[in-house]
Amino acid sequence: MVEWAPKRFWKTTEVVGTEGGFTVHLDGRPVKTPAKAAFVVPTRAMAEAAATEWDAQGDLINPLTMPVTRSVNAALDKVATQKAEVVALIAAYGESDLLCHRADTPAELAARQAQAWDPLLDWAGTALDARLNVICGVLPCPQPDATLAALRAQVSGQDIFCLTALYDLVGLSGSLVIGLAAIHAVAPIERLWEISRIDETWQEEQWGVDTEAAEAAGLKRRDFLHARRFYDLARISA
Repeated sequence: MVEWAPKRFWKTTEVVGTEGGFTVHLDGRPVKTPAKAAFVVPTRAMAEAAATEWDAQGDLINPLTMPVTRSVNAALDKVATQKAEVVALIAAYGESDLLCHRADTPAELAARQAQAWDPLLDWAGTALDARLNVICGVLPCPQPDATLAALRAQVSGQDIFCLTALYDLVGLSGSLVIGLAAIHAVAPIERLWEISRIDETWQEEQWGVDTEAAEAAGLKRRDFLHARRFYDLARISA
């Protein structure tokens, strides 16, 4: 059975300044989100990126080729309407951050984790005033209230577009520290993705690559890199 896809109905795509930022017009008519909200973004760069996606569509519209548009829709239809809940979901990662749970054995894996993860925890402690405790294993690792408050402040201070990007950066990496390091450009985004995958990379080295798992990881990597790009688009001056 062939899935139905909407057909392209416009010829011209244009970025237009509007109240509150910028929008995209198709044949002179403003784009709306799936929830019928005004498609208004904070920077011309983000609007131009979305317009490029619309303009690149063929006879049928394929949302999978429109990551910026989909992220804008998520920001306006979901994050904007439940920002407090999204902040809480992201901040909760600080209570069980990936970087705080270490392997006891084998020693080589533990050393690899420490080499990659300790500098990020040191950065969080110094730059964000958020010093996290570390434990071996997956049992809960209680964190200082002041640390959790500092991390939450970092999250709650983001606008809805930056928060949309941070949500994906944290969820895909399993680490609030890595997500914050990504938006603060502490390390190249590709390196941060590799750091988040140390355990999986170790398993592949020991047992070989599982094709299905590798394909899933590839999609997550793509979305992780897009999230950082979307964050940048939200902050580029018009």
